[in-house]
Amino acid sequence: MGYPMARPRKTDAPDLSQACDLTAGAVERLVCPPGKAQAFLRDAVSPGLRVRVTAGGAKSFVFEAKLNRQTIRRTIGDARAWSIEDARKEANRLRVTLDQGQDPRELERQQQAEKAAAAVAAAQSAEMASLTVGKAWAAYLEARRPVWGDLHYRDHLDKAKAGGEPSSKRGDKRRLTQPGPLFPLMALPLNSLSAATVEAWAAMEGATRPTSARLAWRLLKVFLNWCAEHPAYASQLPAKNPATTNKAREVLGKPGKKSDVLQREQLAVWFQHVRQISNRTISACLQVMLLTGARPGEVQALRWEDVDTQWKGLTIRDKVEGLRIIPLTPYVAQLLATLPRANEWVFASARFVHPVSGKPGQWVNSSASGRIAEPNIPHTNACTAAGLNGLTLHGLRRSFASLTEWLEIPAGVTAQIQGHK
Repeated sequence: MGYPMARPRKTDAPDLSQACDLTAGAVERLVCPPGKAQAFLRDAVSPGLRVRVTAGGAKSFVFEAKLNRQTIRRTIGDARAWSIEDARKEANRLRVTLDQGQDPRELERQQQAEKAAAAVAAAQSAEMASLTVGKAWAAYLEARRPVWGDLHYRDHLDKAKAGGEPSSKRGDKRRLTQPGPLFPLMALPLNSLSAATVEAWAAMEGATRPTSARLAWRLLKVFLNWCAEHPAYASQLPAKNPATTNKAREVLGKPGKKSDVLQREQLAVWFQHVRQISNRTISACLQVMLLTGARPGEVQALRWEDVDTQWKGLTIRDKVEGLRIIPLTPYVAQLLATLPRANEWVFASARFVHPVSGKPGQWVNSSASGRIAEPNIPHTNACTAAGLNGLTLHGLRRSFASLTEWLEIPAGVTAQIQGHK
């Protein structure tokens, strides 16, 4: 006669060969058999639910089943964090998914991929929402810089600058520069740049500095056209360029015709007072502006290598065509011959340091660039003394064009000398 087998004691480890009704005590007593990396205890209530225990004692709930004759296993979670009932619910949900012919692992990978894609899209959306006009403007300048000339690039910088820097104008160092016309737009989100916004900006800037605002408006329109060609920026803007509105054009007005030119009868008094300017470099620079018809910046940019005394020519660094060569007339050649060769620039901003303790004298640059800034103030003072109020540096260029008509020089020759496109 046989004897019934003794029931296992509650302190014994569970029998891994048999499914059991999982309890907290059974999970707690579960140990990995010696020599094995991991072992599993099956649940008798929820088919597919297992408790995995590693050789190190870590325990977790897992789901295990057959799919296409292959065993699949998916971790549910740490046994310390999940209750047995919650683990059973999750195992049952995975069993239903499997019965529908779907691999729970593949579904989880898809869900993770979708979450990652959603996170990336959310981050991109947040980044675009925080994209300001200034950030897009900086990217625009960096992209276009290689194909722009120095003057055009400088115009973009000047029109968007913050201001507040000491003035670079001669004799006006204590005054701080004003913000550029486009600066009020730089901090705005790009997606807030509507036609109404541009019109309000144009009305504000056009009331105080219409000429500068008109140039800024033209730069803004081209910038927004560039944005429309780049999907990252185009998505933040309306379909129609918000700067191309009739109202913005109207409030900025049309540029007036400049009339500051020297008359034939005024030449003598102008030369008299300009020659009296104590700084001979500035005096010569102003006379060369009038006598060559070149743009003020082109005259300031003259280097000694641009002066050909043998063949009597001046090489002008043209903002339109790159380079042009104009005649070096005798009087201009004589003016340049009186200037010191302090550095590479014809119209240098430099001072001579006299010899001290046996050291030779030398020229030292007085400005960071080594050349003079636009001589607006000396010219204005000379014109005021001569009774010629309102004549600007660019007015000297206009004067050259009008005075050549008096000399009956063909218009095409004048245009070629001045570098008109």
